[in-house]
Amino acid sequence: MKLTVVGGGSTYTPELIDGFARLRDTLPIEELVLVDPAADRLELVGGLARRIFAKQGHPGRIVTTSDVDAGVADADAVLLQLRVGGQAARQQDETWPLECGCVGQETTGAGGLAKALRTVPVVLDIAERVRRTNPNAWIIDFTNPVGIVTRALLQAGHKAVGLCNVAIGFQRKFAAHLGVEPGQVHLDHVGLNHLTWELGARLGGPEGENVLPKLLAEHGDAIAEDLHMPQTLVDRLGVVPSYYLRYYYQHDAVVRELRTKPSRAAEVAAMEEKLLKMYGDPALDEKPELLAQRGGAFYSEAAVDLAASLLGGGGSPYQVVNTYNNGTLPFLPDDAVIEVQASVDSSGAAPLAVPSLDPLFSGLIANVTAYEDLALHAALHGGRDRVFKALLAHPLIGQYAYAEELTDRLVAHNREHLAWA
Repeated sequence: MKLTVVGGGSTYTPELIDGFARLRDTLPIEELVLVDPAADRLELVGGLARRIFAKQGHPGRIVTTSDVDAGVADADAVLLQLRVGGQAARQQDETWPLECGCVGQETTGAGGLAKALRTVPVVLDIAERVRRTNPNAWIIDFTNPVGIVTRALLQAGHKAVGLCNVAIGFQRKFAAHLGVEPGQVHLDHVGLNHLTWELGARLGGPEGENVLPKLLAEHGDAIAEDLHMPQTLVDRLGVVPSYYLRYYYQHDAVVRELRTKPSRAAEVAAMEEKLLKMYGDPALDEKPELLAQRGGAFYSEAAVDLAASLLGGGGSPYQVVNTYNNGTLPFLPDDAVIEVQASVDSSGAAPLAVPSLDPLFSGLIANVTAYEDLALHAALHGGRDRVFKALLAHPLIGQYAYAEELTDRLVAHNREHLAWA
């Protein structure tokens, strides 16, 4: 089995490598190719990756290259984890929206739109290269904004599934509270990427007992603290929202908070500098503890599980993924991309049935889906007016003056990445 990681020079990658090494019986990789245009980073990450495989006795071969075509040739699956523009672009995404009084975040709001505009054309180009060399290869997208990028891939006819680590993070945390193995916890996870709620937590599978009320009653304070939300809000919702819902439920408070501290991009950039120095140490043969602060917790387990199922191996029968709606949420078009529990096998992902949603949740999902549709149209076709309409449609913006100013700032800060600008 050959698996290729595009964006393999990311500081995330040793987390992925560690999972590949530990879970080699689930996903028996014979050749792992790390592709990245940053040759210096790739050399450091690739060296550590080989040492991790060697320490854990993994027999697979690790290859590094900056040549996308060579890297994806004959791959059974291609995992995308790239960041167009790097941390410098992320720093901008988190800064200029705040200047307009809006949330500055890399996947949500105006910053998220900027990332989509930079990313979608690049991802589609890579996907076309994959299709030319191996049309049967699966594309697993971990590149944000996952929902919009996955929809772009699916609309272009690629065999693609989107992946996020939010759900597996909840699964692990809920299991720890309950004192059970993570595999025993099945989440009723519903929504869009970075806009989801845990409507239930079932023991043993989709038909198991819902213990979410017990979790909220006994551990509501810890859950709310982890989300950086008031426990009273979580209690009133009666479900567990993802961390990203704080940008909607506490927008103004979050803006004030973000204006008073260094950006997350600055924190990550400083962390990456330290991590890359560590990766260059020839004595290091395991992922460093500092990597846990980088983000992406449990990403490797989720990626292994998904790849194993798609490639006909021993992955879990049910997994939270991003895929076409196809009637799952009746208030959305079939070609909307949703994030839900799905049955996953070599034929792809088929969403499980979802209970009728409270309008409190369905209304926001429908609104953000409309924004994502406009955002993808802007990413595919360009144009200031399309960017403006997407921003105006976003529930965190929605005002003419804000949308006008944000459009100007977005284009000014991203001109080098926008062919039409």
